[in-house]
Amino acid sequence: MTEYLTRVRDLAAKVPTAVRSVDVMRKAGLVPFSRPDHILRSLVAVRRLGPIAGAAQVAATRDQTAVGLVDELGALTFHQLDIRSNALARALAEQGVTDKSVVALLARDHRGAVETMLATGKLGARLLLMNTGFAKPQLVDVAAREGVTVFVYDQEFTPLVEALPADLPRFLAWVDDPADKTRTLEQLIASADNSPVSPPKEPGGMVLLTSGTTGTPKGAPRQVRSSLAAAQFLDRIPLHTGGCTVLAAPLFHATGISQFIISFALGSAVVLRRKFDPEATLKLIQDNVADALVVVPTMLQRIMDLGPEILEKYDTSSLRVVFTAGSALSPELGNRATRVFGDVIHNVYGSTEVSVVTVATPEDWRAAPGTVGRPPVGCKVVIYDEAGKPITEPNVTGRVFAGSGLSFAGYTDGRNKELIDGLLSTGDLGHFDAEGRLFIDGRDDDMIVSGGENVFPAEIENLLVEYPGVVEAAVLGVQDEKFGQRLKAYVVIDENTKVAEEELLDHVKSNLARFKVPREVVFLDELPRNATGKLMRKRLPELG
Repeated sequence: MTEYLTRVRDLAAKVPTAVRSVDVMRKAGLVPFSRPDHILRSLVAVRRLGPIAGAAQVAATRDQTAVGLVDELGALTFHQLDIRSNALARALAEQGVTDKSVVALLARDHRGAVETMLATGKLGARLLLMNTGFAKPQLVDVAAREGVTVFVYDQEFTPLVEALPADLPRFLAWVDDPADKTRTLEQLIASADNSPVSPPKEPGGMVLLTSGTTGTPKGAPRQVRSSLAAAQFLDRIPLHTGGCTVLAAPLFHATGISQFIISFALGSAVVLRRKFDPEATLKLIQDNVADALVVVPTMLQRIMDLGPEILEKYDTSSLRVVFTAGSALSPELGNRATRVFGDVIHNVYGSTEVSVVTVATPEDWRAAPGTVGRPPVGCKVVIYDEAGKPITEPNVTGRVFAGSGLSFAGYTDGRNKELIDGLLSTGDLGHFDAEGRLFIDGRDDDMIVSGGENVFPAEIENLLVEYPGVVEAAVLGVQDEKFGQRLKAYVVIDENTKVAEEELLDHVKSNLARFKVPREVVFLDELPRNATGKLMRKRLPELG
């Protein structure tokens, strides 16, 4: 009886969130109450095929003429994507792919990658999204650990793929040199019937990989089976059905794949380009009259660094959302982007394991530049002290823990993140301000203890990039006999500007406490970053 009452209470607690989620999706156009058949079809498709293939199939049924994808080869409607992925699913099945298979995808952003996602969803196979910045050892280790049975890749990655077992079935998603005799996805599609495929017993799901900045990337499985999950993104981001999103963030990254799924769920066109180019991105926004742009902060930095002359060449007035996530957005960069694009910056904080945690709307950003905002519907954030007790006072830093309907249940190797009260550690330190907005102070393993004082690099880095001519900055703690650790800054300067070390140190000294002033500055041409734009701090000492 006690167990039954507990279940009833748990269910009752979820009802308000579900009701609010439905309302959020109604406002975005995802729940057309006038067409209950569409609602039922959506629920069934996502339940059977997963969020990508299910959403694409619903969009194809809703409007066969609606454009679903634009890449460097042109446009494809949702209907074309649906029937092409039917053919690819049938062809892969003939090659031995089943609902027990693990299909690895190592590809840039283009139709071949998307059609692989759709086809694996229709077969119930598990999809493993590989990082295009992998080195051979990482690729081999991850493929072995995840039990990869089929490998789909772009031809440019052939030297990496050659390190895998020779008997591993492989197919090319993108071809640069037709002389390569490896079978291509286009050949598979052309060889098979494109009629509908019988749905699998269970959706296969996908595995995202952590950034791997501290070793071999861990696998974080995703299994989205509820259509209400989309509300976590739509609650604080004004996306609507029938829009157009320029997706600059890579599809293998949590930022890119989440917004790709949301766009497909909304029946919105997704515009892809294999490799990021800042000016080409502006042209894509203009040519496709895009209302949303998805980037990681380093991409936004490169767009802003084009300068007024190039920025003003393109009409980006259609943008209503610039969605940025994946790493910290500095106040200086966010403010610059606001001046160029208007009040459209949506700064999203999340992780591969938890998915979305908080969203800063343009209003949040205007009031408190640098904030990552507040949790949307279905998400919860708590800051704990070292003893595991919740911190309720504003402006007190602690460990950030979060939970949502999209949180994972553990890594593929059996490990998990630290849990407190059912919430997952994000690995970050942060604080709430008096209005309840969240700020991230840094990674818990990046905190520097200098002379007995705790120093968070982000505060100093943000101050440095505000100085004229400074493009990027990173601060590390290095061993020091007297202080335990001393601060060392690594700075990238605009090529047309001259900045002296003393200028930067005086700037920090004028704005922060003395113990937060770096002892030295190293000037670099660029900071080391991985394929998703995350700073690789451990490589900095090698550079000076």
